[in-house]
Amino acid sequence: MNTAKPAKRPVNGVLLLDKPQGISSNTALQKARRLYRAEKAGHTGVLDPLATGLLPVCFGEAAKFAQYLLDADKAYTATLKLGEATSTGDAEGEIIDTARADVSRTEFQTACTALTGKIRQVPPMFSALKHEGRPLYEYARKGIVIERKPRNIEIYSIDLIEFDAPKAVIDVRCSKGTYIRTLSEDIAKHTGTFAHLTALRRTETAGFTVAESHTLSALEPLSEAERDALLLPCDVLVRHLPAITLNATAVAMLQKGQRPQFGPEASLPYNLPENTPIRIYSPQNVFIGLAEHQKDIGRLKPLRLMNTAQTV
Repeated sequence: MNTAKPAKRPVNGVLLLDKPQGISSNTALQKARRLYRAEKAGHTGVLDPLATGLLPVCFGEAAKFAQYLLDADKAYTATLKLGEATSTGDAEGEIIDTARADVSRTEFQTACTALTGKIRQVPPMFSALKHEGRPLYEYARKGIVIERKPRNIEIYSIDLIEFDAPKAVIDVRCSKGTYIRTLSEDIAKHTGTFAHLTALRRTETAGFTVAESHTLSALEPLSEAERDALLLPCDVLVRHLPAITLNATAVAMLQKGQRPQFGPEASLPYNLPENTPIRIYSPQNVFIGLAEHQKDIGRLKPLRLMNTAQTV
């Protein structure tokens, strides 16, 4: 019986994956990687096993630009249970405290309004943040509490979708680094009680929506060609950045690590902030990578470039 694993292949692009509940982001990533037989893969922003929703998977060269999704704003739909605190801030933990659950809709809405805008948030112990090289959740599972410093985040909006105490469903739009579990607990504190998440779904990140994503179960029966057709090109990860087309000579210089002259013929505003990455394209409209305009010397400095040996 032949038990050899299918040979891996170079795959470059972005898969918008709808992560199912009950598995880690890494498990979802590895399942997608096996389906595509991809040599390299990485995801952009961890979702807890409890959480579902949008998890962009970066194959091959796309991983070079994943940081721009990590830094992006996000949106979630969260379901809260009022009146109970758990050890983890979600339904996977043990109930550690209880309080009133008869919160009124007005009280809850007032709390949401109070937490909208620029706020400071203390990351939860059950998180992937590192302390001395280890994620905080490893300490938390041993009962060890590590001091965490508050971080500046921004909650753009909290919309109350459903309310029937002790259940509340909210849509949250927020900046990077926001922990919805902590936000839910803080909303409850404003009403004089506790809360934990019973469901969490990421609905948007960097302009991508969960409606554009694909489930693992939907990908499984497809042919390899059909799966490949669902991949987005690598440059979608940086589509928010300004772009220019360079001539073949300038492209070749960048690819050799050199810094071509950035002349006035480039159709790019010269009032760009210093250190702004710029998308670079060849005359054939092939994405080359990112470069930085060095205003003082009028040249382009290569930042992250596609591997010229790879094809999309």
